[in-house]
Amino acid sequence: MQLEGSCHCQKVRFTLQSKHPYPFNLCYCSICRKTGGGGGYAINLSGDYETLEVQGKEHMSVYQVKLNDREQSPARRHFCQHCGSALWVWDSRWPELVHPFASAIDSDLPIPPEKTHLMVKYKANWVEPALGSSDRQFDKYPDESIADWHQRLNLEE
Repeated sequence: MQLEGSCHCQKVRFTLQSKHPYPFNLCYCSICRKTGGGGGYAINLSGDYETLEVQGKEHMSVYQVKLNDREQSPARRHFCQHCGSALWVWDSRWPELVHPFASAIDSDLPIPPEKTHLMVKYKANWVEPALGSSDRQFDKYPDESIADWHQRLNLEE
């Protein structure tokens, strides 16, 4: 599926191909919550990095989280330097993938039949996950990848 996305002020626009376009993975860690905004979580999709095309690169900045006093995360969080919109995450450990934030996608996305709530151990105290009857919840990481989730539910594009 081709995904089209942009920042709020429209200075950055992008497209990419995704075999895994369902917005099902809600991350409650402090990094996602604080950099992605929203209801106390962020939702990342998975896409093919080689297909990422960007207009307005000069309006982008990158944030790399400092994991502790000495170590910087290899994950590079791209955002618009004008409006602050979170756009995508790219990580050198998985260079073939890019993870756009669902909040930046302008294309209609398919509705997931279930959701995975992850890093719930780190949620803010004011956040109450809205769990559906078939949703899954994990204190830390789930037991399956984004690709595995799509495959298990027979949702691959």
